[in-house]
Amino acid sequence: MIKRLLKSLLPLYCVFLASYSFGQDPEFSQYYANPLYLNPAYAGSNICPRLIMNYRNQWPAISGTYVTYNASYDQHFDGISGGLGLLVYNDKAGEGTLNTTQISLIYSYKFDVSRKFSIRTGLQASYFQRRIDWDKLTFGDMIDRKLGFINQTQEVRPSSQTISTPDFSAGIVGYSQDFWAGFAAHHITQPNEGFLSYARLPMKITGHIGGFIPLNGRIGKRRRKLEDPTISPNILFNKQQDFTQLNYGFYFNKYPFVTGIWYRQSFENSDALIVLVGFQQSAFKFGYSYDVTVSKLSSSTAGAHELSFTLNFPCRPKRKRLRAIQCPSF
Repeated sequence: MIKRLLKSLLPLYCVFLASYSFGQDPEFSQYYANPLYLNPAYAGSNICPRLIMNYRNQWPAISGTYVTYNASYDQHFDGISGGLGLLVYNDKAGEGTLNTTQISLIYSYKFDVSRKFSIRTGLQASYFQRRIDWDKLTFGDMIDRKLGFINQTQEVRPSSQTISTPDFSAGIVGYSQDFWAGFAAHHITQPNEGFLSYARLPMKITGHIGGFIPLNGRIGKRRRKLEDPTISPNILFNKQQDFTQLNYGFYFNKYPFVTGIWYRQSFENSDALIVLVGFQQSAFKFGYSYDVTVSKLSSSTAGAHELSFTLNFPCRPKRKRLRAIQCPSF
C-alpha cells in the first residue's frame, strides 16, 4: 500500500518541485526529427517547405507524467538568403498539473564558405508560458493516517498560477555532404519561471556532430541520394544548469527503412537505451522510437514512446541550386 501511495504521489511531487526549483526543457529521443527544437539554425535547412509533428510520452506506467506535443513549419527563401520557421510545443506534467507552452519564430542565414562547405546561423524569438493547476497538487500535510487525503494543506498558494515571458535562443550549423556539426544556446536571457519566488530558467547548451558513411563506396564522388545505403554515427551533448546529458549511437539507412540505436546517459548515471524504426519517402517520413530505461527507475516507468511525422512539400522552380543540410531524418 505504501509503494502504491508513493507511485501515485511521484508525478505530483515532480510538479511540486518544478514550482520551486530550476526547470529543465523536454528532451526528444528523435532529436533530428525535431530539428528546429534542436537548433534554430536548421530553419530552412531542407530548402523546400516542410511540416513536422512530434509526440512523446515519457514514463507511461505513471499515468500522465510527461506528455509533450511539438509542431513546426519551415522553408528557405532566396530573397532573405535564409530560412524562416515557426515552432510550437506543449508539455504536460502530472496529468496537466504543470503545463508549459512555447511559440517561436526563427530566422536562419545561410552562407557558403566553399563549394563543398556551408554554414547556417539561426536566431529564435519565443513566447514562453508556464501554468500550474494548484488544486491538483497533493502535499504531505493533507494526509490523515487512517482516512487519507482529507486535511487542508498549509502550503502557500501562489498569487498567480500563470507565468508568461519572452525568451531568446541562437544556433549555428556547419555542414558538407557527409559531415555536420552544430551548437545552440537556448534561453539566453534566462527568463523567470518561478511561481513563489524569482527563479531563472537556466540556459541550455547543445552540441551535436555526425556524419554519413556510404556503404556503396561512393563517398564524395557524387551527391548522395535518399536510396543510398548509409551508416550515420552521431553524438549529442546537452547541459542545463547542473544537468548534463550525452547521447551517442548510429542510424542505419536502407531505403525505405531507417533503424537506429543510441545510449543516453549523464556523466554520473545511465538513463536509457533508445531503439528506432522509421519509414521514409521523398514526400514524407514516419518514425517510432522506444526508450528502454536502464536506470534504477526501470521497473516502474515503462520507458518512453515517441512518434515523429514529417511532410515535405515540393519546391518552386529555382534559378540556382541550393544544398540542403544532409543530416539524419530521425
